[in-house]
Amino acid sequence: MITGFVTFFTIVAVIGSILYGRRLIKTEKTDTVFGNPERTKGGMHWVVVGTSFLILSWLYYSWDIAKSFYPKSANELCQVAKVNESLLSLKYLFPIEERSHKSTALIKRENINISNKIIVIQNSPSLKNQDKEKFVNLLNKTRQTIPLLTNEKYLETKTKTIINELTNRIKQLTEDFPKDSYPPPLSEEEENKRIEATKKQLGWGATGMEVPPLPESKKGLKFHTAAQELNEISDEFFSMRNHNPEYLKLLKEIKDEIKEYKNGLDDNQELEMDFIKEIKKLGERIQYESVFPPNALDGMEKAIRDFDGVQKKEQGAIRIKDILLFPAGTIVASGPTCAEDGPGRWLPKPSDTFRIFGDLLKPSVGFKMIPMIWYEMMGVNRIVGFILPDWIADILPGKYPVHNSDGKVEPNFKSKVLDVVTGKFEAFKIPVPTGHIWDSFLRVFLGLSLGIIFGVPLGIFMGLNRFAKGFFDPLVELYRPVPPLAWAPLVITVFGIDNVGKVFLLFMVSLSIMIISARAGASGTQLSKIHAAHSLGASRWQILRHVIFPNSLPEILTGVRVAVGMCWGTLVAAEFLAGTTGIGFVENVARKYMQYEVIWITIFVMGMLGLLFDVTIRKIIDKTIPWRGKG
Repeated sequence: MITGFVTFFTIVAVIGSILYGRRLIKTEKTDTVFGNPERTKGGMHWVVVGTSFLILSWLYYSWDIAKSFYPKSANELCQVAKVNESLLSLKYLFPIEERSHKSTALIKRENINISNKIIVIQNSPSLKNQDKEKFVNLLNKTRQTIPLLTNEKYLETKTKTIINELTNRIKQLTEDFPKDSYPPPLSEEEENKRIEATKKQLGWGATGMEVPPLPESKKGLKFHTAAQELNEISDEFFSMRNHNPEYLKLLKEIKDEIKEYKNGLDDNQELEMDFIKEIKKLGERIQYESVFPPNALDGMEKAIRDFDGVQKKEQGAIRIKDILLFPAGTIVASGPTCAEDGPGRWLPKPSDTFRIFGDLLKPSVGFKMIPMIWYEMMGVNRIVGFILPDWIADILPGKYPVHNSDGKVEPNFKSKVLDVVTGKFEAFKIPVPTGHIWDSFLRVFLGLSLGIIFGVPLGIFMGLNRFAKGFFDPLVELYRPVPPLAWAPLVITVFGIDNVGKVFLLFMVSLSIMIISARAGASGTQLSKIHAAHSLGASRWQILRHVIFPNSLPEILTGVRVAVGMCWGTLVAAEFLAGTTGIGFVENVARKYMQYEVIWITIFVMGMLGLLFDVTIRKIIDKTIPWRGKG
């Protein structure tokens, strides 16, 4: 229901935004200069269009629209898939799904195998002539068994009778299938059992990509019943073998000769033993395959073709739903079960994704007993103890208290300060964010902040000073091209799998980007502006603050936007390698257990957090450098 409303309002939003945009274009000033940055402002209606198309594509290609508007469609397609699966083995007998009859393909293949084996035997230098003659004779006899199976005059009456009976059953099914009276009604007791079993089965998507296999509609029941009957016909046919007395007589003769020859071999005659085993396998393959005379199954082929045409016609709206609502995929059957198949199975449905995301956001659920994002009441003392270093108390004059003779320790000022900097004091509690999302966000924020703090001053210094550029440039350019993941094992080994290692890795990533951005901004400052400042009597600090730094800001802030993306990519990889919390850790665990909805949740969360960072930086750019693009 919710998906239906979302789909409807999304379509309305697309149409409304397009109409509004067209009206705005008509009223826009015709003399607006092409390339003016002001032309790109105020385009939120086009943002709505782009976002809406993305949502609609996801809804459509993930089959969520099909699930929302036609919830029984997957179950009906499951029953159709059962019929197609049942027909498949029978179709393979004829040039329906293949280019030729199965018997033709088998005969062609085995004749080639026999001929190739004769050539190998005759050219073998390790075999005696008498062994070669024996093997070639056995292979020729094996070849002679094929005409005994393909010649219609050897086809037994009982075999013909079975084929005719099965053919008539398919014809009868073809005749009954389109009727409203098919399938025949069950007894009251059987019908009640069927209904109860249907009620107990889980819905579409409740078990991942599985589809409820028991039919839930009248049309679905029709296909389900036909599939069962076709399975019975298929089982009876393939349990039958075209083994007439002449064939069995020759086959026994071959087997007796093989047995007699094997009994006469010594343990050291491994080559001869291998050849005789291969000859035996060739005969067994022909024995257990379904080989028939060329025209013996013509009636069955026509009956199967007729039924296939009738069942496709009877699908009606089901077939249209399959074509329109299941792009690049469908529902397939495997025995009694059905599942999604195609690219759509790897694209979780938005409704399922957000439902699971809602469950994971519950602090009582979370992921691996850790909430995705929540808060915990933390004492201010713990925060103070984390921020303040212990050495503050150590540098104070005096000594820490010593216990007296009665076994008591009297605190002094130095010990009280130590209690403060280590967080050992009573204080009120405040809410503090926690969870996987917060951990990843904090790691990126800290790593990026450290990169900005150290990278920007160093980059500006390199852009202004020849010595600094010459000294630091080789160092920066040496480690910058190295992929962040190449540093990850070393950094994690040195700093551990905790937060310090991941933050340091992100610091390394952002540092090089910020250095290069700040250096480019500082060195690109127009010389005329610097000369003007000199002429007005500005000091070096004033020139740096009011001329060079403002002119470097566009490059610096662009570098920050680039660094955000690099940090996110690196963080997820680092949490993949070593992590017990964070978005990357969640995705890694979800990947191992094929929880595709959770994987898409992590992608969505990373995208939204990256967008949050980017929007924030855009706002900073608009506020700090309003002159950008204006001359």
